[in-house]
Amino acid sequence: MSAATLRSTRGRLPLGVYLLSLSLFAMGSAEFLLAGVLPTIAADLRISLSSAGALISAFAAAVVIGGPPLAILTLRWPRRTTLVTTQVIFAACVVAGVLTDSYAVLLATRFLSGLAYAGFWAVAAVTAISLVPPDRAARASGVVVSGLSLAMVAGGPAGTLISYFTGWRGGFWAVAALTAAGAFLTLVALPATRARGGTSVRDELRTMRRPQLWTVYAATLLSTAAYMITFNYLSALLTDVTDMPAVWIPAVLTLFGVGAFVGLSIGGRVADRLPTHALLAGALGILACSVLLGTFARHATAVVPLVLLLGIAGFVLNPAIYGRVFSIASEAPTLAGATTVSAFQLGISLVPAFAAVVLDADGGVQGVPWLGAGLAALTTVPVLLDRVLSRRRPSHSRWT
Repeated sequence: MSAATLRSTRGRLPLGVYLLSLSLFAMGSAEFLLAGVLPTIAADLRISLSSAGALISAFAAAVVIGGPPLAILTLRWPRRTTLVTTQVIFAACVVAGVLTDSYAVLLATRFLSGLAYAGFWAVAAVTAISLVPPDRAARASGVVVSGLSLAMVAGGPAGTLISYFTGWRGGFWAVAALTAAGAFLTLVALPATRARGGTSVRDELRTMRRPQLWTVYAATLLSTAAYMITFNYLSALLTDVTDMPAVWIPAVLTLFGVGAFVGLSIGGRVADRLPTHALLAGALGILACSVLLGTFARHATAVVPLVLLLGIAGFVLNPAIYGRVFSIASEAPTLAGATTVSAFQLGISLVPAFAAVVLDADGGVQGVPWLGAGLAALTTVPVLLDRVLSRRRPSHSRWT
């Protein structure tokens, strides 16, 4: 099957883009599933809850540090080979984790699966952009990233439900099976493509010296932390401040994921033509939603729609971020794309540290959205700086 047959036709994206989204959904579900079964894992392995929580940290740390080195190591590989290999390694690590009763082994498999996840995500984004014309790059990346929002909305909760009936290992068996299926579909549905012109490591490293890239990475980190800090503490906010019955909290949390999916759809269609507008709209939307959540946190009638709007605003940015990165790094995009993944994950990983500033100062959980608003306001600085730099030095518009 040739690359040309997989390129999008007018009005739709190629099948390969959706297959990459499916694979990211499968692998991302493992990230969100773990949080739902931590108490069960702690009890089964006879470890403390904090030790079980380190399983989340190990995965996150691997994603942050693993993407860029793996991008360099696999640069000469056909992209399909890298995608399939990382999925197989991920599935194997998940299986090894569920077969062991050793906490140390489980911790190691979580770290290794995080490395594989980072490698897949970076190359998946690059591959998706290469399958579409320039004016649909942001939309294609938005579709791929939507697999992660679906993992948040459906994959994690579904895996948790499976684990409820089968034990914590059951959900991970499902993740491993779905990831293996994704690897097979990737093998048969994607061409074995390489970057145009045989991009070298030197080219990739030279591209990383462009200041514009680092302004986009700063916007990525700040914006991700801005919406995730509220989402991560939303359950506590709904319980302690809004005084919402516990039975309704999962439904409200799901609204955030629904909003994320809507935001990706909107952002993907807007960002190709107006990337700066999409970035500013997302940042200002997070700012407005966070301020309103902090102000009206005691009123459920206000909080519920604001959670949906926060998800929309937060994920409107994502296609624009990828679109900007791949425009700036058009000749050598692999390392730049991998670093974008690391910036996303670093933003998520820093959320507890940012939240501690408010919680330790006795600001209470109601102060968390205000901190999110501050981070969203800071996001506008690198976004506007990127616009200034773009006018001085226009970036390239296409790579394959």
